[in-house]
Amino acid sequence: MDWTGEISDKLGETICARIPPIWGDLLSMSSVEIDRSSGLVFLWCVCEKISMSIVLVTGSAGLIGSESVRFFCEKGFTVVGVDNNMRESFFGEGASTVWNRDRLQEKYGDQYIHHNSDIRDRQAISDLFASYNSEIRLIIHTAAQPSHDWAARDPFTDFTVNANGTLNLLEQTRQHCPEAVFIFCSTNKVYGDTPNQLPLVELDRRWEIEASHPFYQGIDESMSIDHCKHSLFGASKVAADVLVQEYGRYFGLKTACFRGGCLTGPSHSGTELHGFLSYLMKCTVTGTPYKVYGYKGKQVRDNIHSYDLVNAFYHFYQSPRIAETYNIGGGRESNCSMLEAIAQCEEIAEKTLNWEYQESNRSGDHIWWIGNLSRFKSHYPEWELTYRVPDILKEIYSQNVDRW
Repeated sequence: MDWTGEISDKLGETICARIPPIWGDLLSMSSVEIDRSSGLVFLWCVCEKISMSIVLVTGSAGLIGSESVRFFCEKGFTVVGVDNNMRESFFGEGASTVWNRDRLQEKYGDQYIHHNSDIRDRQAISDLFASYNSEIRLIIHTAAQPSHDWAARDPFTDFTVNANGTLNLLEQTRQHCPEAVFIFCSTNKVYGDTPNQLPLVELDRRWEIEASHPFYQGIDESMSIDHCKHSLFGASKVAADVLVQEYGRYFGLKTACFRGGCLTGPSHSGTELHGFLSYLMKCTVTGTPYKVYGYKGKQVRDNIHSYDLVNAFYHFYQSPRIAETYNIGGGRESNCSMLEAIAQCEEIAEKTLNWEYQESNRSGDHIWWIGNLSRFKSHYPEWELTYRVPDILKEIYSQNVDRW
Protein backbone atom coordinates (compact mmCIF):
# COMPACT_ATOMS: atom_id res chain seq x y z
CA MET A 1 0.00 0.00 0.00
CA ASP A 2 1.27 3.50 -0.83
CA TRP A 3 1.22 5.43 2.43
CA THR A 4 2.85 8.55 1.01
CA GLY A 5 0.30 11.11 2.03
CA GLU A 6 0.13 14.72 3.04
CA ILE A 7 -0.85 16.31 6.32
CA SER A 8 -1.71 19.98 6.72
CA ASP A 9 0.82 21.93 8.75
CA LYS A 10 -1.99 23.89 10.41
CA LEU A 11 -2.07 22.65 13.97
CA GLY A 12 -5.49 21.88 15.38
CA GLU A 13 -7.19 21.70 11.98
CA THR A 14 -9.33 18.65 11.22
CA ILE A 15 -8.04 17.14 8.00
CA CYS A 16 -8.18 13.99 5.90
CA ALA A 17 -4.89 12.38 5.04
CA ARG A 18 -3.20 9.15 4.09
CA ILE A 19 -0.55 8.51 6.73
CA PRO A 20 1.91 5.78 7.65
CA PRO A 21 0.95 3.76 10.73
CA ILE A 22 4.08 4.88 12.58
CA TRP A 23 2.55 8.36 12.89
CA GLY A 24 -0.41 7.03 14.84
CA ASP A 25 0.95 8.00 18.23
CA LEU A 26 1.43 11.57 17.05
CA LEU A 27 -2.22 12.13 16.11
CA SER A 28 -5.51 12.47 17.97
CA MET A 29 -7.86 10.45 15.76
CA SER A 30 -11.61 10.80 15.94
CA SER A 31 -12.59 8.38 13.16
CA VAL A 32 -11.31 5.98 10.53
CA GLU A 33 -12.76 5.44 7.06
CA ILE A 34 -11.74 2.78 4.56
CA ASP A 35 -12.13 3.39 0.84
CA ARG A 36 -12.77 -0.17 -0.42
CA SER A 37 -12.20 0.75 -4.05
CA SER A 38 -8.72 2.16 -3.50
CA GLY A 39 -7.71 0.20 -0.43
CA LEU A 40 -6.67 3.41 1.34
CA VAL A 41 -7.27 4.14 4.99
CA PHE A 42 -8.43 7.70 5.65
CA LEU A 43 -7.97 9.07 9.14
CA TRP A 44 -10.00 12.05 10.27
CA CYS A 45 -7.78 13.58 12.87
CA VAL A 46 -6.65 16.63 14.75
CA CYS A 47 -2.93 17.19 14.34
CA GLU A 48 -0.90 17.75 17.43
CA LYS A 49 2.50 19.40 17.41
CA ILE A 50 5.23 16.89 16.59
CA SER A 51 8.19 17.44 18.89
CA MET A 52 11.47 17.32 16.99
CA SER A 53 14.83 16.20 18.29
CA ILE A 54 17.29 18.86 17.21
CA VAL A 55 21.06 18.50 17.11
CA LEU A 56 22.72 21.91 16.78
CA VAL A 57 26.19 21.83 15.22
CA THR A 58 28.52 24.82 14.97
CA GLY A 59 31.19 24.75 12.29
CA SER A 60 28.81 22.42 10.47
CA ALA A 61 30.60 22.57 7.11
CA GLY A 62 34.01 21.84 8.61
CA LEU A 63 35.64 18.49 9.23
CA ILE A 64 34.05 17.45 12.54
CA GLY A 65 30.94 19.53 12.03
CA SER A 66 30.05 17.94 8.70
CA GLU A 67 30.77 14.48 10.09
CA SER A 68 28.37 15.29 12.92
CA VAL A 69 25.70 16.40 10.44
CA ARG A 70 26.00 13.15 8.49
CA PHE A 71 26.10 10.97 11.59
CA PHE A 72 23.02 12.42 13.28
CA CYS A 73 20.99 12.88 10.09
CA GLU A 74 21.53 9.20 9.39
CA LYS A 75 20.17 8.44 12.86
CA GLY A 76 17.00 10.39 12.10
CA PHE A 77 17.68 13.65 13.90
CA THR A 78 16.99 17.07 12.45
CA VAL A 79 20.32 18.90 12.38
CA VAL A 80 20.66 22.67 12.59
CA GLY A 81 24.02 23.83 11.32
CA VAL A 82 25.80 27.12 12.03
CA ASP A 83 28.70 27.97 9.71
CA ASN A 84 29.60 31.25 8.02
CA ASN A 85 32.67 29.86 6.18
CA MET A 86 35.06 31.87 8.33
CA ARG A 87 37.70 29.27 7.58
CA GLU A 88 38.11 30.92 4.18
CA SER A 89 38.70 34.26 5.93
CA PHE A 90 41.37 32.64 8.08
CA PHE A 91 43.23 30.62 5.46
CA GLY A 92 42.18 31.73 1.99
CA GLU A 93 40.02 30.42 -0.83
CA GLY A 94 41.53 26.95 -0.74
CA ALA A 95 40.18 26.47 2.78
CA SER A 96 36.59 27.33 1.89
CA THR A 97 33.99 24.90 3.22
CA VAL A 98 31.22 25.94 0.82
CA TRP A 99 31.67 22.74 -1.20
CA ASN A 100 31.01 20.71 1.92
CA ARG A 101 28.00 22.76 2.98
CA ASP A 102 26.44 22.39 -0.47
CA ARG A 103 27.01 18.65 -0.39
CA LEU A 104 25.24 18.33 2.97
CA GLN A 105 22.26 20.40 1.84
CA GLU A 106 21.93 18.39 -1.36
CA LYS A 107 22.09 15.04 0.42
CA TYR A 108 19.89 15.73 3.45
CA GLY A 109 17.46 18.37 2.17
CA ASP A 110 15.10 19.67 4.84
CA GLN A 111 16.62 17.40 7.46
CA TYR A 112 19.64 19.72 7.52
CA ILE A 113 18.85 23.37 8.27
CA HIS A 114 21.79 25.69 7.61
CA HIS A 115 22.32 29.09 9.24
CA ASN A 116 25.05 31.39 7.95
CA SER A 117 25.57 32.91 11.41
CA ASP A 118 28.61 34.06 13.37
CA ILE A 119 28.87 32.47 16.82
CA ARG A 120 30.13 35.82 18.17
CA ASP A 121 26.84 37.50 17.27
CA ARG A 122 24.91 37.37 20.55
CA GLN A 123 21.58 38.40 19.06
CA ALA A 124 21.74 35.95 16.16
CA ILE A 125 22.67 33.07 18.44
CA SER A 126 20.00 34.05 20.96
CA ASP A 127 17.35 34.16 18.21
CA LEU A 128 18.50 30.78 16.90
CA PHE A 129 18.21 29.07 20.28
CA ALA A 130 14.89 30.79 21.00
CA SER A 131 13.41 29.42 17.79
CA TYR A 132 14.04 25.81 18.82
CA ASN A 133 14.20 26.01 22.63
CA SER A 134 13.87 22.66 24.39
CA GLU A 135 13.68 20.79 21.09
CA ILE A 136 17.47 21.10 21.07
CA ARG A 137 18.74 17.84 22.55
CA LEU A 138 22.43 18.16 21.75
CA ILE A 139 24.90 20.94 20.94
CA ILE A 140 28.15 19.96 19.21
CA HIS A 141 30.44 22.99 19.21
CA THR A 142 33.23 22.60 16.65
CA ALA A 143 33.51 26.16 15.26
CA ALA A 144 36.91 27.70 15.99
CA GLN A 145 39.94 29.60 14.84
CA PRO A 146 42.33 26.61 14.86
CA SER A 147 45.83 27.93 14.07
CA HIS A 148 48.74 28.91 16.35
CA ASP A 149 50.28 31.20 13.74
CA TRP A 150 47.03 32.89 12.74
CA ALA A 151 46.16 33.63 16.37
CA ALA A 152 49.40 35.55 16.80
CA ARG A 153 48.49 37.74 13.81
CA ASP A 154 45.06 38.70 15.15
CA PRO A 155 44.66 37.85 18.86
CA PHE A 156 41.34 39.70 19.21
CA THR A 157 39.59 37.73 16.48
CA ASP A 158 41.09 34.48 17.72
CA PHE A 159 39.88 35.06 21.29
CA THR A 160 36.43 36.34 20.42
CA VAL A 161 35.77 33.36 18.14
CA ASN A 162 37.18 30.70 20.45
CA ALA A 163 36.27 32.06 23.88
CA ASN A 164 33.43 34.58 23.45
CA GLY A 165 31.69 32.43 20.86
CA THR A 166 31.77 29.48 23.25
CA LEU A 167 30.37 31.65 26.04
CA ASN A 168 27.48 32.75 23.80
CA LEU A 169 26.57 29.14 23.07
CA LEU A 170 26.82 28.02 26.68
CA GLU A 171 24.65 30.85 27.97
CA GLN A 172 21.98 30.28 25.34
CA THR A 173 22.00 26.58 26.21
CA ARG A 174 21.44 27.48 29.85
CA GLN A 175 18.62 29.90 29.00
CA HIS A 176 16.74 27.84 26.40
CA CYS A 177 17.60 24.14 26.65
CA PRO A 178 19.33 23.40 29.96
CA GLU A 179 18.59 19.68 29.68
CA ALA A 180 20.52 19.42 26.41
CA VAL A 181 23.98 17.87 26.20
CA PHE A 182 26.81 20.28 25.33
CA ILE A 183 29.91 18.82 23.64
CA PHE A 184 32.93 21.01 22.99
CA CYS A 185 35.74 20.27 20.54
CA SER A 186 38.66 21.33 22.69
CA THR A 187 42.30 20.55 21.90
CA ASN A 188 45.43 18.99 23.35
CA LYS A 189 46.96 22.47 23.07
CA VAL A 190 45.33 23.29 26.42
CA TYR A 191 48.37 21.49 27.88
CA GLY A 192 50.66 24.01 26.21
CA ASP A 193 54.23 22.90 25.60
CA THR A 194 54.39 20.82 28.79
CA PRO A 195 54.55 17.59 26.71
CA ASN A 196 57.87 18.85 25.34
CA GLN A 197 59.39 18.40 28.82
CA LEU A 198 58.94 14.63 28.62
CA PRO A 199 62.14 12.54 28.36
CA LEU A 200 62.01 11.64 24.68
CA VAL A 201 64.26 9.26 22.77
CA GLU A 202 65.28 9.95 19.16
CA LEU A 203 64.68 7.03 16.83
CA ASP A 204 65.40 6.74 13.11
CA ARG A 205 62.10 8.26 11.94
CA ARG A 206 60.36 9.51 15.09
CA TRP A 207 60.66 10.78 18.60
CA GLU A 208 59.43 8.30 21.18
CA ILE A 209 59.12 7.91 24.93
CA GLU A 210 60.60 5.11 27.02
CA ALA A 211 58.29 2.13 27.43
CA SER A 212 58.72 2.36 31.20
CA HIS A 213 57.43 5.94 31.40
CA PRO A 214 53.93 6.45 32.91
CA PHE A 215 52.85 8.27 29.73
CA TYR A 216 54.04 5.57 27.31
CA GLN A 217 50.42 4.56 26.62
CA GLY A 218 49.64 8.23 26.09
CA ILE A 219 49.28 11.48 27.96
CA ASP A 220 46.27 11.49 30.25
CA GLU A 221 44.16 14.24 31.81
CA SER A 222 46.42 14.47 34.88
CA MET A 223 48.92 16.62 32.95
CA SER A 224 48.83 20.22 34.19
CA ILE A 225 47.67 23.04 31.93
CA ASP A 226 49.62 25.63 34.00
CA HIS A 227 53.13 27.12 33.86
CA CYS A 228 53.74 26.58 30.16
CA LYS A 229 53.57 28.29 26.77
CA HIS A 230 50.25 27.64 25.07
CA SER A 231 50.39 29.96 22.05
CA LEU A 232 47.58 32.49 21.85
CA PHE A 233 45.41 29.89 20.13
CA GLY A 234 46.00 27.48 23.00
CA ALA A 235 45.16 30.21 25.52
CA SER A 236 41.83 31.05 23.87
CA LYS A 237 40.94 27.35 23.77
CA VAL A 238 41.87 27.01 27.46
CA ALA A 239 39.42 29.84 28.23
CA ALA A 240 36.68 28.06 26.31
CA ASP A 241 37.54 24.68 27.83
CA VAL A 242 37.32 26.03 31.39
CA LEU A 243 34.04 27.82 30.59
CA VAL A 244 32.51 24.56 29.37
CA GLN A 245 33.60 22.81 32.55
CA GLU A 246 32.29 25.64 34.71
CA TYR A 247 28.85 25.70 33.12
CA GLY A 248 28.74 22.04 34.06
CA ARG A 249 29.92 22.41 37.64
CA TYR A 250 28.24 25.74 38.43
CA PHE A 251 24.94 25.36 36.58
CA GLY A 252 24.70 21.57 36.34
CA LEU A 253 24.73 21.41 32.54
CA LYS A 254 25.74 18.14 30.93
CA THR A 255 29.01 19.25 29.34
CA ALA A 256 32.15 17.59 28.01
CA CYS A 257 35.45 18.85 26.61
CA PHE A 258 37.03 16.49 24.09
CA ARG A 259 40.71 17.43 23.97
CA GLY A 260 41.68 16.14 20.57
CA GLY A 261 45.01 15.39 19.02
CA CYS A 262 45.02 15.59 15.24
CA LEU A 263 41.46 15.35 13.94
CA THR A 264 41.34 14.24 10.35
CA GLY A 265 39.34 12.70 7.54
CA PRO A 266 38.34 13.15 3.89
CA SER A 267 36.08 16.17 4.55
CA HIS A 268 38.95 18.31 5.83
CA SER A 269 39.69 21.47 3.85
CA GLY A 270 43.36 21.25 4.77
CA THR A 271 45.72 24.23 4.43
CA GLU A 272 49.34 24.96 5.34
CA LEU A 273 48.36 26.32 8.75
CA HIS A 274 45.81 23.67 9.66
CA GLY A 275 44.93 20.16 8.54
CA PHE A 276 48.05 17.99 8.81
CA LEU A 277 47.23 14.78 6.94
CA SER A 278 44.73 16.33 4.54
CA TYR A 279 47.10 19.08 3.42
CA LEU A 280 50.06 16.70 3.28
CA MET A 281 48.20 14.36 0.93
CA LYS A 282 46.94 17.28 -1.14
CA CYS A 283 50.50 18.57 -1.62
CA THR A 284 51.71 15.09 -2.55
CA VAL A 285 49.00 14.74 -5.20
CA THR A 286 49.19 18.27 -6.65
CA GLY A 287 52.95 18.85 -6.42
CA THR A 288 52.51 21.83 -4.10
CA PRO A 289 55.72 22.47 -2.09
CA TYR A 290 55.44 21.41 1.55
CA LYS A 291 57.42 22.72 4.53
CA VAL A 292 58.39 20.69 7.59
CA TYR A 293 59.03 22.87 10.63
CA GLY A 294 61.62 21.70 13.16
CA TYR A 295 62.21 18.60 15.27
CA LYS A 296 63.97 16.90 12.31
CA GLY A 297 60.58 15.96 10.89
CA LYS A 298 60.28 13.32 13.60
CA GLN A 299 57.49 15.01 15.57
CA VAL A 300 54.72 12.55 16.42
CA ARG A 301 50.95 13.06 16.39
CA ASP A 302 48.09 10.69 17.06
CA ASN A 303 45.35 10.94 14.45
CA ILE A 304 41.65 10.19 14.84
CA HIS A 305 39.19 9.92 11.98
CA SER A 306 36.25 12.30 12.18
CA TYR A 307 33.78 9.39 12.25
CA ASP A 308 35.42 7.83 15.30
CA LEU A 309 35.36 11.15 17.13
CA VAL A 310 31.70 11.85 16.37
CA ASN A 311 30.83 8.31 17.39
CA ALA A 312 32.50 9.11 20.73
CA PHE A 313 30.25 12.18 20.95
CA TYR A 314 27.24 9.93 20.38
CA HIS A 315 28.25 7.59 23.17
CA PHE A 316 28.55 10.55 25.53
CA TYR A 317 25.17 11.91 24.39
CA GLN A 318 23.47 8.63 25.18
CA SER A 319 24.80 8.61 28.75
CA PRO A 320 25.98 12.13 29.56
CA ARG A 321 27.96 13.31 32.55
CA ILE A 322 28.65 16.74 34.02
CA ALA A 323 31.82 18.79 33.38
CA GLU A 324 33.85 15.97 31.88
CA THR A 325 37.23 16.29 30.16
CA TYR A 326 38.59 13.60 27.85
CA ASN A 327 41.83 13.30 25.95
CA ILE A 328 40.73 11.85 22.63
CA GLY A 329 42.64 10.87 19.51
CA GLY A 330 44.27 7.95 17.79
CA GLY A 331 46.22 6.96 20.88
CA ARG A 332 48.73 4.14 20.57
CA GLU A 333 46.63 2.58 17.80
CA SER A 334 46.77 5.42 15.26
CA ASN A 335 49.76 7.76 15.22
CA CYS A 336 52.66 8.74 12.99
CA SER A 337 55.63 11.06 12.69
CA MET A 338 55.94 13.62 9.94
CA LEU A 339 58.53 11.50 8.11
CA GLU A 340 56.34 8.41 8.41
CA ALA A 341 53.31 10.29 7.10
CA ILE A 342 55.26 11.60 4.10
CA ALA A 343 56.37 8.08 3.20
CA GLN A 344 52.80 6.76 3.43
CA CYS A 345 51.38 9.60 1.30
CA GLU A 346 54.00 9.01 -1.38
CA GLU A 347 53.23 5.28 -1.43
CA ILE A 348 49.46 5.80 -1.71
CA ALA A 349 49.61 8.59 -4.31
CA GLU A 350 52.54 6.97 -6.18
CA LYS A 351 54.15 10.39 -6.31
CA THR A 352 57.11 12.07 -4.61
CA LEU A 353 56.33 14.96 -2.27
CA ASN A 354 58.21 18.18 -2.98
CA TRP A 355 59.19 19.19 0.55
CA GLU A 356 61.79 21.22 2.37
CA TYR A 357 62.94 21.37 5.97
CA GLN A 358 63.09 24.49 8.15
CA GLU A 359 65.03 24.23 11.38
CA SER A 360 62.76 26.52 13.41
CA ASN A 361 59.67 24.88 14.84
CA ARG A 362 56.33 26.61 15.35
CA SER A 363 56.22 28.28 18.75
CA GLY A 364 54.52 26.07 21.33
CA ASP A 365 54.28 23.12 18.93
CA HIS A 366 54.48 19.63 20.37
CA ILE A 367 57.40 17.29 19.70
CA TRP A 368 55.47 14.18 20.72
CA TRP A 369 51.78 13.79 21.40
CA ILE A 370 49.95 10.55 21.87
CA GLY A 371 46.81 10.81 23.97
CA ASN A 372 45.71 8.25 26.52
CA LEU A 373 42.10 7.25 25.84
CA SER A 374 41.63 5.22 29.02
CA ARG A 375 39.36 7.67 30.81
CA PHE A 376 36.85 7.85 27.97
CA LYS A 377 37.01 4.10 27.37
CA SER A 378 36.38 3.43 31.07
CA HIS A 379 33.18 5.48 30.88
CA TYR A 380 32.11 4.18 27.45
CA PRO A 381 33.67 0.71 27.00
CA GLU A 382 31.65 -0.08 23.86
CA TRP A 383 33.35 2.71 21.89
CA GLU A 384 36.41 1.83 19.84
CA LEU A 385 38.55 3.17 17.03
CA THR A 386 37.70 1.87 13.58
CA TYR A 387 40.36 3.74 11.54
CA ARG A 388 44.17 3.76 11.66
CA VAL A 389 46.53 6.21 9.93
CA PRO A 390 46.96 4.14 6.71
CA ASP A 391 43.16 3.76 6.40
CA ILE A 392 42.67 7.49 6.93
CA LEU A 393 45.25 8.47 4.31
CA LYS A 394 43.80 6.08 1.74
CA GLU A 395 40.32 7.51 2.27
CA ILE A 396 41.56 11.12 2.09
CA TYR A 397 43.22 10.27 -1.22
CA SER A 398 40.36 8.33 -2.81
CA GLN A 399 37.66 10.84 -1.90
CA ASN A 400 39.57 13.99 -2.88
CA VAL A 401 41.97 13.17 -5.69
CA ASP A 402 39.46 14.19 -8.39
CA ARG A 403 38.45 17.37 -6.54
CA TRP A 404 42.06 18.51 -6.14
